Amino acid sequence: MLQISDCSNASHRERPSRHRPPLLAVLVIVSAGIGLGAPPLAEITLHGERLFPESVTSTSDGAIFAGSLAKHMVFKAAPGAAIAEPWISPGTNGLMDVLGVLADERAGTLWVCSSNRSGQGEPTALKSFDLKTGTPKGSFPFPGEKSLCNDIAIGPDGTAYVTDTGNPRILKLKPGGSALEVWTTDDRFDSLDGIAFGNDTTLYVNTVASGHLFRIQMGRDGAAGRVTQLALSGKLERPDGMRSIGDNQLLLVEGAGRLDRVSFDGDTAKIDVLKDGYNGPTAVTRVGNTAWVLEAKLAWMSDPKLKDQDPGPFKIYAVSLQQGK
Repeated sequence: MLQISDCSNASHRERPSRHRPPLLAVLVIVSAGIGLGAPPLAEITLHGERLFPESVTSTSDGAIFAGSLAKHMVFKAAPGAAIAEPWISPGTNGLMDVLGVLADERAGTLWVCSSNRSGQGEPTALKSFDLKTGTPKGSFPFPGEKSLCNDIAIGPDGTAYVTDTGNPRILKLKPGGSALEVWTTDDRFDSLDGIAFGNDTTLYVNTVASGHLFRIQMGRDGAAGRVTQLALSGKLERPDGMRSIGDNQLLLVEGAGRLDRVSFDGDTAKIDVLKDGYNGPTAVTRVGNTAWVLEAKLAWMSDPKLKDQDPGPFKIYAVSLQQGK
């Protein structure tokens, strides 16, 4: 422990040593030496190649979780860690293509969307894992055909709500439930993707292909009410992951490269761009006053001109939410 002696002799105060630097300089040097005031973490890198992560979530202590669409697994970065390491191994609990991931701290559960895009292997399902250990807890297959489990939101009573990109419907799983059931359907849900609660009675979903944003009112009994397509202050290009930031506001990423803050005025959604220039972002999560934006680079997975090229490392980037307040 650093100790600074107090020289009480008057002559010392009147005649400081030529070789002793001023006290302020000592403190500056020591502070730099022991790393005080270290800059906050700016990015997290996923450990591996061609992972193509699709979704990200977090816990209040700062741990970050990301699912790999290509490798059928889940990564975790411990609080403050700059590297996200493999955490849930490929295929565990029947994992297929991993899309949405969501940490439910109240239930101690990590929810994972496992989708079967190839038609071979395990069926599309909502999976659950222990949030501390990664141990499998449950598996809940989607009813019907052509399903694509995309993203998850947790209601005030602990019910999980899940978007089905392959069908115009939102499914739900009640706490302690054994099977998914259809919560609501709407012909306008042509390509459901992101989902998030604005408050306890208002759920928002977007459609990635058509760029729409919908508000769904929820009754006191949990039943789905009116579905409203919201007017937008600006065009949304491939809207994807969304997360609530309180006060009926959302964070939303657009595949075109943007992180947005979304607020609402009646039936209008105001889109404010917080940061632009990302390479195929698909998800965002919040830890305190920081948003973490995931780059998926899915073009390197599907575009014939790019899929044989190296997409480079996959990263999650920090963005301060203090700006623009």
